Amino acid sequence: MEIKIRGLKKHFFSEGKLIKALDGVNLDIKANKIFTLLGPSGCGKTTLLRCIVGLETPDEGEIQIGNTIVWSKDKKIYVPTEKRELGMVFQTYAIWPHMDVFNNVAYPLQNMKLPKDDIARRVAKVLDFVQLSGFEKRPSTRLSGGQQQRVALARALVAEPKVILFDEPLSNLDAKLREETRKELKTFLGELNITAVYVTHDRVEALALSDIIGVMNAGNIVEQGSPTKIYFDADHRFVADFIGRANIIPAKIYSQAGPYTEVDTPIGRFSCQKRSFDAKDELMLCIRPEFISFESPDNKGDEGDNLNRVTGQIKQMIFVGEVFETEIRIGDTGLMAKLDPETKYKEGDKLVLAVKPGHCLLVSK
Repeated sequence: MEIKIRGLKKHFFSEGKLIKALDGVNLDIKANKIFTLLGPSGCGKTTLLRCIVGLETPDEGEIQIGNTIVWSKDKKIYVPTEKRELGMVFQTYAIWPHMDVFNNVAYPLQNMKLPKDDIARRVAKVLDFVQLSGFEKRPSTRLSGGQQQRVALARALVAEPKVILFDEPLSNLDAKLREETRKELKTFLGELNITAVYVTHDRVEALALSDIIGVMNAGNIVEQGSPTKIYFDADHRFVADFIGRANIIPAKIYSQAGPYTEVDTPIGRFSCQKRSFDAKDELMLCIRPEFISFESPDNKGDEGDNLNRVTGQIKQMIFVGEVFETEIRIGDTGLMAKLDPETKYKEGDKLVLAVKPGHCLLVSK
């Protein structure tokens, strides 16, 4: 089911100051896709989710779910939460400690006063789907974090909603369990073929789970696109910097005549992905650490390989297991890079950094 949001505003007052949690959000979420709202704390993503589900009342705008307008100030429409055909998984799971697994999952159906046989059948079906068959009588206090997350998912699904919403559901899990549960969730949602709206500040979760990512900042959607589009080809500095570790360097247009956009930077001239800018535009060059390769200083390279090359010196190397996280100094500028864990380079060595033009992204400042 598609979700359409138009001109949505929500303001709060905090310590006498006006906070624009949502500042005129316009958004289309396609049916049967996993749409992730990604952004820093306080950017408005949870407020937007709560407005969709009906737990917050917007100040202005309109929300449409499927063919039904569920909230509009101008048209004076308000559809209560329980009639919006939505399921929601909260950050804290909201598992009731006095209930066993069966009754936690059955609760929405019991509120709907469905026949007991129908409730039993639907609960069994959804528990089988989340791989918790046999846990029906298990006290909720005897569940692991991952199991609680699956109970919360089962409870959200048992009423067969048209849309399911997630408010940072994995943030309370440790790193290993979060990775495992993320894979399970991706599989579950793919099998359901359901519209899902997922809120997180974790870029890895967003990249791993999403069909489309909407990056939020200061109460609005800055940019949206597929995970690969957002990561490799962002249009804005904020998005390029937030979605992953990046070297951000001031750049000025030198030429746009050839197959690449050429820019001058404090560390030299670079050929970049072809993009059109005004010569007066303030730009930033984004280079991700994983796209920097290394050569010996005496290797001048092939003139036809189109690589950008600059010479630097290793300032610091930090071993983190799969790589050395490395700081390279080029004059007064430091670049983050990654070196193989079996590298023969050491701190103080000089080396040549090489970057393909396709991995040099120009974004607006």
